[in-house]
Amino acid sequence: MKHSAHITFLTLLPVFLIVFLALSQTGKLPQKTNELTDLGKKSYEQHCAVCHGLKGNADTPAGKAVTPPTPDLTKALKEWPDSKGDPAKIFEIITKGIPDSAMAAWGNLPENERWGLVYYVLEFSKLKETLL
Repeated sequence: MKHSAHITFLTLLPVFLIVFLALSQTGKLPQKTNELTDLGKKSYEQHCAVCHGLKGNADTPAGKAVTPPTPDLTKALKEWPDSKGDPAKIFEIITKGIPDSAMAAWGNLPENERWGLVYYVLEFSKLKETLL
């Protein structure tokens, strides 16, 4: 019996290690670069601007039509309703969406593109904060 359990453990150990390594790599905060932010801008304009607006202020017909309303990304980070500006939470929202809202899951996008989106949308709030 012990021999059988030992063999099963050794057989499954590589599987567990692969899964653990894959999970530990996903969602790690990469270094912000101009290239990553530019990728985020391109993706934002393609996927997000219809609801969030080109300037992040959600002043679009689609952004106003959904319930709950699309959040204004130009507000101070502490006022962002679901993330409070936390990059990891923004990444999770982009990846998984928000239940009971119009925020779709974009987990099908490559991870670096989703991080680019995180860095790009954070700029909307930072731009407003520097103007005040």
